[in-house]
Amino acid sequence: MCSRKLEAVLATDIEDLRERFLNIEFDEVEFEIDGTRFREYAIAAGETDPKFTDISNPDFQAPPTFVSTLVGRRTFPSDFPALNGVSMDAGKQVEWKAPVRDGMKLVGRSHLHDIYTKTGRSGRMVFLVTRMELYDKEGTHVANADTRTVIRER
Repeated sequence: MCSRKLEAVLATDIEDLRERFLNIEFDEVEFEIDGTRFREYAIAAGETDPKFTDISNPDFQAPPTFVSTLVGRRTFPSDFPALNGVSMDAGKQVEWKAPVRDGMKLVGRSHLHDIYTKTGRSGRMVFLVTRMELYDKEGTHVANADTRTVIRER
């Protein structure tokens, strides 16, 4: 098969995955936020601002990146097809919207936010972005935590 036809076939399979799986919630998890835990996280991350490290600070809150440590039960939908290749973590990204404080109860809802490809020296790589949207008990959207997975196809 010529390379242009192969590229068209590969693009079609990704488009099919996008149509079938993007923006469909597949996991919901509840979290109770522990100030001691996010204080330890802040110190380990080198944070020095007392609002992240001093429990007695009146504005004590989790550092914005703390929510990237909250994980759901599944990374992908249960019916997501296995892709042929080597899977690796491709990084995290956090969108902070409101403070996360000690004792808060959060609900995390996960969906596939993006599926895209890049071509590297070793061939095509498929990137899957799983987004967990976090809400407090009043329904306020406090953060998004994205996890990227890259699959280097064989």
